Amino acid sequence: MKNIKHSRREFLGLTGACIAGAVAAPWLNAPRAAAQTVDTHAADLVVFNAKVYTMDNRTPRAEAFAVKAGRFVAVGRTTGIKGLIAKETQTIDARQMTIVPGFTDCHNHAPGTTLLYEVLVGNPFEVEFVTIRSIVDKLRARAQETPAGRWVEGYFFDDTKVKDQRLLNVHDLDEVSKEHPVAVHHRGGHTSFYNSKALELAGVTKNAKDSAGGTFDRDEHGDLNGRVTDRARGVFANAGSRQTLTADETAQRSRDGLAHISKQFVRYGLTSVHHQGGDLFALQQVRARGDLLHRVSYEVNGRVLEAMITSGIATGFGDEWIRLGATSEHTVDGSFSERTMALSIPYPGVTPPYKGNITETQDELNAWVERVHRAGIQINCHANGDVAIDMVLTAVERAQKLFPRPDARPKITHCTLINDDLLRRIKATGTIPACFTSYAYYNTDKFRFYGEELMKRAMPFRSFLDAGVPACAGSDFSPGPFAPLMGIQGMVTRTGWNGETWGANQRVSVDEAIRINTLNGAYASREETIKGSISAGKLADFVILADDPHTVDPSKIKDIRIVRTVVSGSTMYQA
Repeated sequence: MKNIKHSRREFLGLTGACIAGAVAAPWLNAPRAAAQTVDTHAADLVVFNAKVYTMDNRTPRAEAFAVKAGRFVAVGRTTGIKGLIAKETQTIDARQMTIVPGFTDCHNHAPGTTLLYEVLVGNPFEVEFVTIRSIVDKLRARAQETPAGRWVEGYFFDDTKVKDQRLLNVHDLDEVSKEHPVAVHHRGGHTSFYNSKALELAGVTKNAKDSAGGTFDRDEHGDLNGRVTDRARGVFANAGSRQTLTADETAQRSRDGLAHISKQFVRYGLTSVHHQGGDLFALQQVRARGDLLHRVSYEVNGRVLEAMITSGIATGFGDEWIRLGATSEHTVDGSFSERTMALSIPYPGVTPPYKGNITETQDELNAWVERVHRAGIQINCHANGDVAIDMVLTAVERAQKLFPRPDARPKITHCTLINDDLLRRIKATGTIPACFTSYAYYNTDKFRFYGEELMKRAMPFRSFLDAGVPACAGSDFSPGPFAPLMGIQGMVTRTGWNGETWGANQRVSVDEAIRINTLNGAYASREETIKGSISAGKLADFVILADDPHTVDPSKIKDIRIVRTVVSGSTMYQA
């Protein structure tokens, strides 16, 4: 794995002059942001004495920059940029700390309400092992304050982060309660575990047959073990009762949850996040009250998507804080972390042979992609396995043939397992893969279920970059932690928390990993001309790091302290 280290002599910049805006990687071929004339007596902020990695190909390194009206207006050497300091200018002496563009997470479910109001049976942000007893105890405490017959549910379960080294089962959850339906949801989002009461209320018996796109799992005796995958979980939607909230209570929770998660994002250096749906009105209210600290590409589904299609609203509508982006992920297969994604070969070592779950037919997918594509809306499909990725590309190729649209930038969320033919088609269609980032560190304990040969083709950042494909970073929170530095460490080392290294051929350099998490993220939402690099004319979103990811021990990148997160020139987080 390459670990690029820059010498001090490479730390160059322009002196006192404005730099023309974004100069993109060759595959971007995007217009540059217009050069701006600097009023040398009116800079709002000057940052100097720094190690700036700009992600701007014309000026990769700099020492200082100036900000006015929320945008970078000059980038260069400390000696030149300090000349822009006026009496009213705020200044930051970075003391040779490292500065990079603000990080972008291109796939995040932003479940702020879950963090605030639900029972968390695992750690949302870090690697932490729990016991089955701790899970049972937490849920039992909630059950004791919950009316009988109402659901008791736990979130952020991770089956490979359990000290007992086994899965939850129906008997464990029967210990929580026999009067309440109980469910524990895997943080991956594609499997859940139920107690006997939940199975009873849903009418799921020993004779239950697997549904199309989902399974009712069984123990060695053929009895239901409580684990249910993907679409089979639909039978629980109307079983039992759930807490009823008023419209005002629901709205308040949505606002508070969004404000809470926004604080967490900037704490980890995220300045832009692609939200998977959620309450759009609440998001606007949080912004209006001043609690939205990060920029949002709102990825649409449901009523908002239908309204866009029927009203003629295309991707890009909005402003620099909240913009309508691609669709929310349209699910085509199962999960990587929960081992339900659709493979062209059986899962290694699984008996009887199992190839994962496809969650809809090719015809259904074709119709959905064509409708969204014709409406001028950027499509976004969840596809992990090679079978599902093939299906998405087939639908994209068909839609483009029927209704050619230049630079449509279809997005495949996860795009986990590829082969040479899929890579060729991804490149030819201009598809943007939003791959797992933190998984290479957080989830290496699951890679053994696939084996080294498959992992050489999984989360294939090296293959994408070498082919000129602008892969971007998607944490998939809650399934994966969203810390960008954890993601960068995993991308650079392909070594996990347990010391295991898988698919080392897919390693990227530190600089490439930062670009994937910044400029490529801006490209994924069609915003590369306004953000993603530290360039004059672009939005002044940046992160100050206590250490340099290029020079620290690669196994310590995730531990680098976020000193300051700045959005539009305003500090949103400071350590």
